Parts: sequence; structure tokens; C-alpha cells
Amino acid sequence: MTAKPPSAPPRPGGLLTLGPDGPAQAGAAPSAPRSPAPRPLLVDLAVAVVAVGFGLSVGLALTATSHSQLAAPGGPALFLGNLTGLAGTYLALVMVLLISRIPFVEQVLGQDTLLRWHRRLAPWPITLIIAHVIILTIGYAQAAHTGILHEIGPLVNGFPDMGIATAGFVLMVAISVASFYPIRRRIKRENWWALHLFMYLALALAFAHEIVLGPSFVGHPMTQLVWSVAWAASAGLVLAYRVGLPVVRSIRHGLVVEEIRPEGPGVVTVILRGRHLERLAVSGGQFFEWRFLARGMWWQAHPFSISARPQPPYLRLTVKCVGDFTTALAGLPAGTRVALEGPYGTFTAHALRTRKVALIAGGIGVTSVRSLLEDLPKGTRPVVVLRASSEEELVLREEIAELVKWHGGRLHEVVGPRTAQPIEHLAELIGDIKKRDTYVAGSESFVASVTRLLALLKVPQEAVHADVYAL
Repeated sequence: MTAKPPSAPPRPGGLLTLGPDGPAQAGAAPSAPRSPAPRPLLVDLAVAVVAVGFGLSVGLALTATSHSQLAAPGGPALFLGNLTGLAGTYLALVMVLLISRIPFVEQVLGQDTLLRWHRRLAPWPITLIIAHVIILTIGYAQAAHTGILHEIGPLVNGFPDMGIATAGFVLMVAISVASFYPIRRRIKRENWWALHLFMYLALALAFAHEIVLGPSFVGHPMTQLVWSVAWAASAGLVLAYRVGLPVVRSIRHGLVVEEIRPEGPGVVTVILRGRHLERLAVSGGQFFEWRFLARGMWWQAHPFSISARPQPPYLRLTVKCVGDFTTALAGLPAGTRVALEGPYGTFTAHALRTRKVALIAGGIGVTSVRSLLEDLPKGTRPVVVLRASSEEELVLREEIAELVKWHGGRLHEVVGPRTAQPIEHLAELIGDIKKRDTYVAGSESFVASVTRLLALLKVPQEAVHADVYAL
């Protein structure tokens, strides 16, 4: 008599076992819900609203300037300075919204895409705001019939709120200079994160002088109201999704470190215990921003993928120790409290476009692939390729093998230096890769190499899903 296959992916007994008769049971079905399906229509609507808002902000400058003002000494420069200031400030607000972690936006675009847009947009607002300062100074100097350098003092000291606006401008320029890649790469991630928070302060300092002095606002109470509402809404979204929701979620689940277990050279699994994890909606392949409330670590959050779906009351992540933070993580005592923000990421089964799947993981990228395997629907028969420099680096391999077997798929382990095992070999192992949704996870260089290969093989771009592990 043929044995009946299990109705859910197996939960390997070693997944969360804390002793010989640990709490995890093989074959137990996860009870936590998956994250909501993406809603692209809402994102399209949000983009349209942002575009209309930009048009209105530029239109304010056009309609607020009369012909006589343009004809006056310094008029053209004052008009152009006002225009660049409005456009630059609006784009700065858009930059803030891109990283405010609005759930329905993040579920469609993913944090990687939003950060990429944030970086691409970044030069424009700071360039426009610098132009705003320079051109306005020229305009006021022309109107006062004085030199440009002579006008700086009266401009800063002679107008309401210009002192704090100047402080905000200097702060904004300093952060922007630190963002240049040659400088940025020399700064530790946690220090960069702390420095970047000051951009919120810089924007707040710049707000008051616009409402008080801007030609588009003086004598236009409705414009002042609309602009104030836009700023308040942006600040509210940041506070709600970057502060409020993570605090509520962290208090609700009350996560603490239960055990830290070595998995391989420089790799540890962190097992957390919490409350109400059956209410934590997260899909396999997603990650959280984790904040371990220990001395010297509490003030910084780091992104780590879950390496298994929640199995209440337990949650698990697997981390490679490559920096100060992750090295300290390996030595945390049991009972350390943990706050979380998320889940984030589009590296999930929601992205599937076909019924056939290929999963390619390089190094520690295996963690998101491991949890994603639990979420794949039956019939996908995944082909999984694990890439590592040595046998010891193939962490979680037994669990992955069991899940692949349950799905009726194939598992390939590619071990050795890249010179001996070129990237091209990975595609050969899969065979029908053009007919599959392909998920790639690993370091930035690994993911870039594989995605370039997939493009050369003419795999449709919409069928390629990447999860980059970067410091």
C-alpha cells in the first residue's frame, strides 16, 4: 500500500528543537498567516497622486508671480529661486515617503526597489535646494544693488526663521556629501543609519521659513493649509510605519532570545520565543528589521530574513557573522528582548507567474530560500541550487533537502571556488530555466552575476526575483 503524502510541507524535527523532546514536531503545519497579496492598483494610484502633487507645487510658483514682480530688479532670479525651492522640497518629501515603509507600497515594490528609487532621486532635491539658496541670494543682491557675498548676512539675519532654515540647509548638505559612495563605503552601517536620521531634522528646520517667506504662500492661506497638510501627512506616515507600528507589534509579540545555535563556520541560528505569533502575518522569503535590546545594540536595527515560517510560539532567523553587530549577536544571552519591524520583501510565493520554480542561493542566501520553500504551492516541483565555497558553508541543507523531497523537486549542491564552479554551470543544472520563475538570493555580487546570466539566456525579467544580502 502506497503511503499518502503529507498535506503540508514537513517541519523538520530539528527546526526548533531545544532538547531531545523539544517543542517542534515534524509535520506540524504553520499556523501563522501569510502576508497579504500585493495590490498594484493602489500603488499606481499613489504614484498618480504624487505626480499631481508635484505639478501643483510647481504651478504654485508660476501663479504666485506677477509680471511686475518679474520685471523688478532681481525678479527673474527670485522667481527661479522660489521654483527650485518648491520643487526641491517636494522631491525631498517624496524621498522620505519612499522609505516610510508604507505596507501596500512595500508589498508591491519591495524595499530593494524603494531604496534604489530613493538613491536615484536623492541628487535632485539637494541640487534644487542648493540652487534655490544660490539663486535667491543672487536675486536679493540684485534687488538691493549689493554684492552677492555682502547679501548673505542680511539674508540670514534679517528674515524670520532664516537662521534655523540655514542650519537645516547646512545639515542637509553635510548628509548629502557623506552619501557619496567613496565616503559612504567608509562609514559603518549603524553610523550611517544614525547620521541619516538627521535628514528628518533638516527638513523640519526648513519647513517654517517656506510658509512664512515663500511668495507662493504669503497671502495665500489655502496654499499654506494644503502644504502644511502635505508635510503633516508625510511626517504622520513616517511616525506610523517607522515607529508606531513596530512598537505596537513588538509589545504584542514580546519576543525574547530562547537559544542561539551554531549552524556552520561563522553562522548562527537565533531562536526567539514570543506571544501571539499565530497573528504575525509573514510569508516565507521575507525579512524583518531586528533590534536586539542589549547594551550597545539596542539603538540599531538590522535586516535578517526568517529562515523558517513562524511555528508559534517560536520564530527563527539564521545569520552570518560578518561585522561587529552580527558577531555580538552570536553571544547574546537567553532572555534578551527583541523588537521587530516588518515583515518586508517581495521574495515570496506571491511573485509566482508560472507553476514551475527554480531557487538559486549563494552562501547565506539559503535562509530566505529555506523559508520560501515552505510557502510554495504543490506542483511547483522546484529545482534548488545551493552554492557555497565549502561543504561546511551549506547550512540548513538537511531541512532544504527534506522540503525539496516533499515538493517532488531536485536539489543540487555546488561546492568550490567560483573559478572551478562558474556561474554558467548553475543554469545548466536547471535545464528548462526559461520556463520557470527563478528566485536568486545571496550577496550583491552573486545576485548580480546570476541575474546577468539569466538576462543573457533571455529569461523574462518579470520571472526573475532577487533577494540581495548586503551590509
